Amino acid sequence: MLSPSRNVSRLLTDTASRHPERTAIVFGEDHITYAALDAAANRVANLLVSRGIQPGDKVALSCPNLPHFSTVYFGILKAGAAVVPLNVLLKAREVAYHLADSDAKAYFAFEGTPELPIGQAAWEGFRATEGCTEFFLIESGGAAPAGGGSRTPESYQAVVAEQPVTFRTLERDEDDTAVVLYTSGTTGHPKGAELRHRNVYDNALVGRDLFVADPGRPDTYLCALPLFHAFGQTVVQNGAFAFGGTIVMQPRFEAQAALRLMLDHDVTFFAGVPTMYWGLLAALDETVDVARLAANLRVAAAGGAALPAEIHKQFKDRFGVTILEGYGLSETSPIASFSRFGEEPRVGSIGVPIPGVEMKLIRDDWSDAEGGPEEIGEIAIRGHNVMKGYYKRPGSTAEAIKEGWFRSGDLARRDEDGFYYIVDRSKDMIIRGGFNVYPREIEEVLMEHPSVSLVAVIGVPHESHGEEIKAVVVKEAGSDTTEDELVAWAKEQLAGYKYPRVIQFVDELPLTSTGKILKRHLS
Repeated sequence: MLSPSRNVSRLLTDTASRHPERTAIVFGEDHITYAALDAAANRVANLLVSRGIQPGDKVALSCPNLPHFSTVYFGILKAGAAVVPLNVLLKAREVAYHLADSDAKAYFAFEGTPELPIGQAAWEGFRATEGCTEFFLIESGGAAPAGGGSRTPESYQAVVAEQPVTFRTLERDEDDTAVVLYTSGTTGHPKGAELRHRNVYDNALVGRDLFVADPGRPDTYLCALPLFHAFGQTVVQNGAFAFGGTIVMQPRFEAQAALRLMLDHDVTFFAGVPTMYWGLLAALDETVDVARLAANLRVAAAGGAALPAEIHKQFKDRFGVTILEGYGLSETSPIASFSRFGEEPRVGSIGVPIPGVEMKLIRDDWSDAEGGPEEIGEIAIRGHNVMKGYYKRPGSTAEAIKEGWFRSGDLARRDEDGFYYIVDRSKDMIIRGGFNVYPREIEEVLMEHPSVSLVAVIGVPHESHGEEIKAVVVKEAGSDTTEDELVAWAKEQLAGYKYPRVIQFVDELPLTSTGKILKRHLS
């Protein structure tokens, strides 16, 4: 029996029926109402059905933070298909891999810019994929991709304009796949996490408990997190639409521009990864009306990576708002735990499990880690947020999920009140001379040094110790601290097996498209 009550497309359609004239999206000078956004999504759904897309088919989408993303995303869902959002930085061969692996039948791609030719990579990847038959180019006004042969990309704007603005959403069961999110693939080929309609829908609605979201007093969200990523997609896009909020879209995070948007549109809700908070703090100067920013801002949410205690402190001092730190993965839709709204933060904690979700710590053999507050174990998660599995990978699914519990790969400890504290990714742990060293602990200490602006700690090969600890540091502007001075300072703060013997100063750290520090590019 169908259970359509939690079809993800309802997050848009229900709000559009209740508040049709409320602004859903602000982009530049454009203000798009919920009624207009819903009608645009209906055009996309009609287009897909006219091209033979069936319920359950996969449809890929490559688009930065533009209104087109939300339009196509919800149009795909209305048509009964599943959305496969792709990272806009993928090259042609990577696009082809994702299209083939997901069995995508159709593909929407934004044209991009000369600096980031998304459309060209998308078109080349599409042409290399036999099973994907429909390609729609969302033009940006630049040069269109070279067609090659007799084929040329279809204009999205042209074909969608021909479609009706009404559409009856095709019913899907709440256990059917709504979204396939590809993991980063740091340990091999990316895998597609299949998220059910109920996974995504319920995760968006936890904003009622986590952030006291209220449709009667809707928030204005700055959308700086990429929408193709789980965090931005669920917390910002889906969370905003679920409660009738307004999204101010920023295609690519840039701190000074973000501060201007926050002031221009009285932003009340900001969600970001730690490097975004670091960027906002660094961009504050005498030209920024910090008092007005602070007066408007109601919620600041962080996730994606551990938030240094020093950034917590500085943000509270400048903005008067406590950053709520949470935790999750693509495989958990993504939110699994969050700090409690209105309570003083336990710095370094990712909070407690969200309503309807359980968490525990396990050992390598899946047995419970029950050694008390100081025992470190791997986080396991069970609840409404856990994915169906990895698409077409029953072996990987069986390794990751047992009796409903998903093992995360993240190491943590739990205090006596049930609050969790991430220690590190299990794969990032450094083993130096037989001792386990957790990079996050060292990064927290180094961030307290007045000359350290940002830091990433990694393990590098060592002949006798196995691994040596190295800190890659972005210095504060004007600092003349030397490598030796920083090593000596760290030696005073940390146990002998923990402090970094190697320091490297850099102008910037490599970041993923979602703003996380890309440690695998450091050596």
